[in-house]
Amino acid sequence: MTLLVNDARAFAREALAGFSAAHADLVRPVYGGVVRASSTPAGHAAVVLGGGSGHYPAFAGWVGPGLAHGAACGEVFASPSASQIASVARAAENGGGVLFGFGNYAGDVLHFGQAAERLRAEGIEARVLTVTDDIASHPDTAQRRGIAGDLTVFKILCAAAEQGLGLDEVERVGRKANAATRTLGIAFGGCTLPGAPRPLFTVAAGQMAFGLGIHGEPGLTEGELASADVVADRLLAGVLDDFGADPGGGSSGATERAAVLLNGLGATKYEELFVVYRRIAERLAAAGIEAVAPEVGEHVTSLDMAGLSLTLTFLDDELDALWRAPALAPAFRRGALTAPPPRTDDLTAPRAPEIVPGSEASQQAAAHIARALHTVRRTVAAHEEHLGALDAVAGDGDHGIGMRRGTDAAAEAADRALKAGAGAKTLLVRAGEAWSDGAGGTSGALWGAALTAAGATLGDAAPVTYEQLVRAVREAVDAVVRLGGARPGDKTLVDAALPFADRIADDGWAEAATAATRAADDTARIPARKGRARTHGDRSLGTPDPGAVSFALIVTALAPRPAPTKDVPDE
Repeated sequence: MTLLVNDARAFAREALAGFSAAHADLVRPVYGGVVRASSTPAGHAAVVLGGGSGHYPAFAGWVGPGLAHGAACGEVFASPSASQIASVARAAENGGGVLFGFGNYAGDVLHFGQAAERLRAEGIEARVLTVTDDIASHPDTAQRRGIAGDLTVFKILCAAAEQGLGLDEVERVGRKANAATRTLGIAFGGCTLPGAPRPLFTVAAGQMAFGLGIHGEPGLTEGELASADVVADRLLAGVLDDFGADPGGGSSGATERAAVLLNGLGATKYEELFVVYRRIAERLAAAGIEAVAPEVGEHVTSLDMAGLSLTLTFLDDELDALWRAPALAPAFRRGALTAPPPRTDDLTAPRAPEIVPGSEASQQAAAHIARALHTVRRTVAAHEEHLGALDAVAGDGDHGIGMRRGTDAAAEAADRALKAGAGAKTLLVRAGEAWSDGAGGTSGALWGAALTAAGATLGDAAPVTYEQLVRAVREAVDAVVRLGGARPGDKTLVDAALPFADRIADDGWAEAATAATRAADDTARIPARKGRARTHGDRSLGTPDPGAVSFALIVTALAPRPAPTKDVPDE
């Protein structure tokens, strides 16, 4: 149980503050997380890791020379927001672009993806890499969760960045390491969130759960608690079986050596881990597999969860050298590495880019967009109660209020940007950030990403033509699909957004809005397959998706009047 708590709502923030104070020689706090206290050579690619708090040393403990340049830290078991991630990335980046690394969880995929969209709109090259090592979570390797394999994958790709390799090469190495990594875990007991009176999930006394996720996600099987040797044998057999006959993916010599991590999840301590590793080392040697620089200890935890996991990353010469490379971070030190000179810049101020005035033509377009956002605000306010009622059928009923908060924030941010002379791109990016932060949740993040992607298409210099507007709509919808992962028929806003984007070029805005409205109405006939409502999918039959409905309401309100034209939508 998590016992030492002041205010549960402040636990993650206070823990990060204490961590930063304890390791001030290696990390500096910024809004959203921490960055290296030492300088990074100009032009080097920066690696920013992140995820929810509660998994220390992941992720802040891996920031330092030879490892990450920064870590974005969310609340306990919750993804950091896109604003937090972007803030850390701006503080870490030094001219070589940013690679985001995180485990494959829906919230992280969405928010890191949205942060990458923002950085690209600001002219910073940004890539994303998800770790997918948990063999118990899905048969398809691309769909798997990321757990303790985070350490081996991130250590390898960060070493590539430390050597000065470009962003393309760092990403390539990271994907290669991820493809060569597998993890299997066993849980003996659940964890308790700060301030909670009971565990978040449990394992029956005398039992062990194979493949149980670090947040309580369902695993493979449960069985009677076994001896350390039996646990070791089952973990190693499970990992090796998943690799199959060619663990290294065809790399020369890859089947002969592996980075090995035996990871404690929080309440299973070092002596127990060493007993288990004794057996694993014997079995690896018997199989002809060299354990390269093995790590035994707590690296990716889950508060006070009882359990352990085994990770293998099969190595070729390239990955071997990067895994062995020196590193100097609060929770991971290897070899001899002297920290570079300390940073001297001010990291206390927010790291949002300054508004550079757009051209006169773009400022005029921005004024139209700002008025359009106020139309959106009024439309959502008029339908807030209805949208909430739709969401309550198979969700928690907060779609209306979330949309209201998001559109309020977006309209106000647009006004501020307009007064500062922003062009179309900058105004949309600022409005998108405000919408995401104000609304929260998946819907806010997707609308924020859509506005950011649209803005990046329009720019701050050229006048906005109808053809550019059509491209901006397409980019906005593509961003929603890419980040949210929904497809037509999943009962989400995508069901209305795609028909709108498909029709707008040839049929005009008003006809496209009509198509979006029909498509939104048609979602009443399908069960939810994505989003929170998917767990109660059949219950949503007969009710249209609130996200699709709100999209249709917005584009209809923005339709030119009178009659369909190919003019820029009315504000």
